[in-house]
Amino acid sequence: MEGLIIFIISASILAFLLFRKKKIDLSDIMLPADYKNILERYVAYYRALPADKKLLFEERVKLFLSYVRIHGVKNDVTDTDRLLVAASAVIPIFGFADWHYYNLKDVLLYNDTFNAESFATEGEDRNVLGMVGSGTMSQMMILSKDALYQGFQNTTDKSNAAIHEFVHLIDKADGNADGIPEALMSNQYVLPWLRLIHNDIKAIMQHNSDINPYGATNEAEFFAVAAEYFFEQPDLFQQKHPQLFDAMEKIFRQEPATSSGKNNVKSG
Repeated sequence: MEGLIIFIISASILAFLLFRKKKIDLSDIMLPADYKNILERYVAYYRALPADKKLLFEERVKLFLSYVRIHGVKNDVTDTDRLLVAASAVIPIFGFADWHYYNLKDVLLYNDTFNAESFATEGEDRNVLGMVGSGTMSQMMILSKDALYQGFQNTTDKSNAAIHEFVHLIDKADGNADGIPEALMSNQYVLPWLRLIHNDIKAIMQHNSDINPYGATNEAEFFAVAAEYFFEQPDLFQQKHPQLFDAMEKIFRQEPATSSGKNNVKSG
């Protein structure tokens, strides 16, 4: 595992030096022949988009895959793996036409959960579904392949581990993972947003909320957990948490498809 990380870091530096001045040509990015069918099958968000927005979504998937590499750890990466990782990245930033994950170069896919300290896939304390790297592992994300698929196949829950981790990256785009995505929101909304977060965290701690209790860990985890709910179960989220839904609709510049059948992207 350590050797793989060192190789990836070295490759990332070399790729930056070689290609930093080149403009990305999306026509060079090849998706599998059945990519539309894969997206239709697995990604409810994509299915709810109108035809023109589906084409845009596909272009954004290409863009993501043009600068982020996906590696399997003791497994082979399939076309579906790559498309689901890319879809997870595109969904939360689809309302932003020019978004680029500058803080991500590589995604490591484990078969199952792993240990947060040793990254071991066997033994005890393997309870991590995904994480964003820091320090020597900055610009990396680690995901459980099983959790990646579960996030898209189970459409009745409020969870999507991959979206959760990409929301952390969005949160960190301003330099701090603090639950305040300054790259997405104006300063005037920061204090109201914090008040809303703290009120909802208090409700979780008082067992008076259906938001995942992990969201009470801190503001950053609350933002990521609430975003999962927002994109996975927008109908229920809007019904149970109307103020939070309105705030996140403004932050992400979109309203995910509800029972009305619409998926309203403000821009992008």
